[in-house]
Amino acid sequence: MTSLTLSTSSAATLRADAVVVGVAKGAKGPVVAPGAEAVDQAFGGKLASVLETLGATGADGEVTKLPAASGLKAPVVLAVGLGDAPAKGDGYDAEALRRAAGAAARALSGSKKGAFALPVADAADAAAVAEGALLGAYSYKANQKANQDGGKNANPKSGDKKNGAPLAEVAVIGGKPRDKEFKAAAERAIALTAEINRARDLINTPSNLLNPAIFAAAVLDAAKEHGLKTEVLDEKALKKGGYGGLMGVGQGSEAPPRLVRVAYSHPKAEKTLALVGKGITYDSGGISLKPAGHNETMKCDMSGAAAVFATVVAVAKLGLRVNVTGWLALAENMPSGSATRPGDVLTMYSGKTVEVLNTDAEGRLVLADALTRACEEKPDAVVDVATLTGAMVFALGHRTFGIMANDEAFRTSLHEIAEEVGEQAWPMPLPSDLRKSIDSPVADLANMGERMGGGLVAGIFLKEFIEDGIVWAHLDIAGPAFNESGPFGYTPKGGTGSAVRTLVRLAERTAAGDLG
Repeated sequence: MTSLTLSTSSAATLRADAVVVGVAKGAKGPVVAPGAEAVDQAFGGKLASVLETLGATGADGEVTKLPAASGLKAPVVLAVGLGDAPAKGDGYDAEALRRAAGAAARALSGSKKGAFALPVADAADAAAVAEGALLGAYSYKANQKANQDGGKNANPKSGDKKNGAPLAEVAVIGGKPRDKEFKAAAERAIALTAEINRARDLINTPSNLLNPAIFAAAVLDAAKEHGLKTEVLDEKALKKGGYGGLMGVGQGSEAPPRLVRVAYSHPKAEKTLALVGKGITYDSGGISLKPAGHNETMKCDMSGAAAVFATVVAVAKLGLRVNVTGWLALAENMPSGSATRPGDVLTMYSGKTVEVLNTDAEGRLVLADALTRACEEKPDAVVDVATLTGAMVFALGHRTFGIMANDEAFRTSLHEIAEEVGEQAWPMPLPSDLRKSIDSPVADLANMGERMGGGLVAGIFLKEFIEDGIVWAHLDIAGPAFNESGPFGYTPKGGTGSAVRTLVRLAERTAAGDLG
């Protein structure tokens, strides 16, 4: 795991494998960003000219390496683009700092120490640099040894870097290790990024090494470490309890479903959040089998559950004055002689009946049971997180998640929170005219409706399982949860940990008395 230190040393005198400086796009070419003054001085004040000669422009995420000038302790200077230079008197946007630090950390893979001399005007800037660097340094390398027992003893924890060499240490220059505000910002960055990386590890773990039972066991291990309360309902308890959605989805697999409750509580908390995560550890589509080319990344269909789990642990690490309960709806969606068929009718935990028109619309079925159960505890707000629909990817692309809610103010608040922490999101409606499309002649409702606006239809379906009077929001993270293209900024290829930052900030705001 990459370590973090705050340093008051000069960028010229701190010993490291490389010193990272920022360069921005100016009106007449690249300009060296604040924080790099000592490095620029070592180049005789001509660092910007040297970088321009090497082709640097200051574009967002651009990385340029060059040998250090005489007088610098680090042998290499790494200049990273920050995008457009801010107006005079303005500082750099926190997300620009995160992305630049992340790109630099990736470029320093294999190095022991990187000294980050990016613009740091206050503790918030230091936190942004730290978050970006720690997230950018992430590398998932699974243990390649064959599992003779089918993965029963697999333990997918963060930090398994046997086959990778991420940057070992990040030093944020301009940080003040003795200042309470800076120290708190650094501690938060460490806790937050460790849990985002835990979510990434889980998402990247192959499905044969992370079925519902193994996922549940990982939660139990973390709960012991962080003092969390847990409850795991296995297939017998789910069947006895009438969880028709979870059982209906999971009954086609040899790896039976689980519903996991993991809870953090604070003795002085005044509010309670319930977080519900879709945890389909592999989604074949069931009998409604996915077409060729759509199966290879379906280990990521548990990204919502990973985000919820990581959030609860992060909140516990931070000791926030709020109660947070996570519900992980875990199942494997497989075709077999025992699988649910299109046309079957399931009786959900709520008592409502659902006609299954497409077994590949399974996420809403497991979420429906978990949402009903979460509402029974009367939380102040419920948020579910799911890689729910391809329609949301068509609507918003691969980097933006959709936000739906039964309360406009809460939806707006979540959108503001997402923007604040640097996660791309967009508020989406729940049009009442689409409700009729999920009517069924043989059940209370169907799990499929109008194809156009399919992401909204899925949200409308979930809303049917929210108890009256409870504020609820739905985050469809199908686009940004798993990055199939190349890495960028602090975002790796593979699992991203999408929505964890938004959920943690929601918990922080709630603890401060601002639920939204």
